[in-house]
Amino acid sequence: MTVADLHGSTAQPKAEGQIPLRSVDVHPVLLKAGAPPAARDLLAQAHRTLLAAAAAQDPLERYATAHLAALRTTAAVLAVRGRPEKNPRRRKAIRSAWEVLPETAPELAEWALYFAAGAAKRAAAEAGVPGSASARDADDLIRNTALFVRLVERVLQLGGNRIESD
Repeated sequence: MTVADLHGSTAQPKAEGQIPLRSVDVHPVLLKAGAPPAARDLLAQAHRTLLAAAAAQDPLERYATAHLAALRTTAAVLAVRGRPEKNPRRRKAIRSAWEVLPETAPELAEWALYFAAGAAKRAAAEAGVPGSASARDADDLIRNTALFVRLVERVLQLGGNRIESD
């Protein structure tokens, strides 16, 4: 989006001594310095993955893909806030993103519990286990993941604006 798009044209009346408005990119997400490029890229991937989940026909695929979008969204938070280090000298234990998220973003702790609770169902859906996720399960997860993505965009101070996906 450009200033011209907001005003309808690039031709602006000039009063004496005023500088004319030029057509410049004002997209707040792509120019926002608050989030590193990796986080913006992960959120863009999450948007694309969520669209793929919504477009899929099979409930198992829809569920697994929506859960992947939530994981990518969580990865964006971790990319911005980093991983908490309790004891930097100890070897880091491998933990799931859902275990780390509440430590780095306490305000998202309930979301971490919600998505962690669905991880086994996601694994079963990815394995193609019949009945592991219903159409209702998939619809609920897609809707909740979309809410989570928007919330994370706000938490990361991206203004809840849609991220360009290519």
